[in-house]
Amino acid sequence: MEKKVETRQGIVMLSGYLLDDQTRCIHYHSEKDVIAIRFKCCGVYYPCYECHTALAGHEAKPWPKTDHNQLAILCGVCKNQLTIEQYLNCGYQCPYCGTSFNPNCSKHYHLYFAP
Repeated sequence: MEKKVETRQGIVMLSGYLLDDQTRCIHYHSEKDVIAIRFKCCGVYYPCYECHTALAGHEAKPWPKTDHNQLAILCGVCKNQLTIEQYLNCGYQCPYCGTSFNPNCSKHYHLYFAP
């Protein structure tokens, strides 16, 4: 499932097994699972690494530290994009709308962001 999403910074592509328009998917769908990550390898936002693995048709590449200034996180609530740096330093809360993000996502950072 791929769709265009209008963000505050422009149109982005969102793909995944989406359950709602706040980026929750069949794999992660708690109240706080409201972010999508733009994958370095393809430039497409996915709600989680499992959706990327199932649908992308290629191996994921993590973002290097030198790219932490790139817009790569989408808040599913307010539709603002965050840089990786903003996301990693926001205390699990959207700096634009105040929505809480799932702190357990940090267990998967190694899949999205190179050490």
